[in-house]
Order: sequence, then structure tokens, then C-alpha cells
Amino acid sequence: MLVAAPAAFAQTVGYADAIKILAASCGKDIESYCKSATLANNGITQCLEQNQSKVSEKCNADRLVVTSLIQARLAAQAEAPKLCQRDAAQYCKGVKAGAGHLLRCLLKAQPSVSEKCNTAIDLAGYR
Repeated sequence: MLVAAPAAFAQTVGYADAIKILAASCGKDIESYCKSATLANNGITQCLEQNQSKVSEKCNADRLVVTSLIQARLAAQAEAPKLCQRDAAQYCKGVKAGAGHLLRCLLKAQPSVSEKCNTAIDLAGYR
């Protein structure tokens, strides 16, 4: 169903990949029904939703999948710090929190970091 989902971690998707997927699936529909909509503030997504009875079946299906994948990415980003807390305490002692320092440390320590934390980092789109 998805045209350009990232191969490695298709359970979530970033905004750039979401745009690629929707451009491929919904390009003609966007041109027809949402020409004046903007990317900012989900303008195109809202327009496609408002016009779902007119847009193609493929576009509607991919729009729902992309929305779900983005929501999953945002949830993974919220959960990653919690899921990696133990690994950060073990492998990143003395690393100052903030500005991505702990994430950089966890990325460097990937072979030692737990599978749970590595998966959380991947699903959050940090790798």
C-alpha cells in the first residue's frame, strides 16, 4: 500500500517521507482539490480529509496510513527517553543531559545498548 516507506523501520515515518508518500499517492488529488492548501499546520492533510469523498481510494488509504505512522513516530519520540533511561544511566554516566548529548552517547554505545532502547531510538526516527 505504501509507495516510499522507509524500508528498515516502516512502523513509523517522518514528515519528509510522509510528504513523499502523499505526493506519489495524492499528487493529482492535491492538484485538483487542494492547490491552495499549504504544508504548514497540516493544511494539505486537512484539505484531503475534507475532500475525502472526491479523492482517489489510494490517496485516502495512504493518507490514513501516513497519519497513523506519524502518530506512532511522535509517540515513540515521547517514549524513547523513558525506555532508554536505564541504558543512559549505565552507558552515559557523566554525560550532561540536554542538547542531544545523551542521544549521541546512546548512538555511539549502540552495540551495548539494550534492544528495547535501540528499537525505541529507531522508531523515534533518531537513527
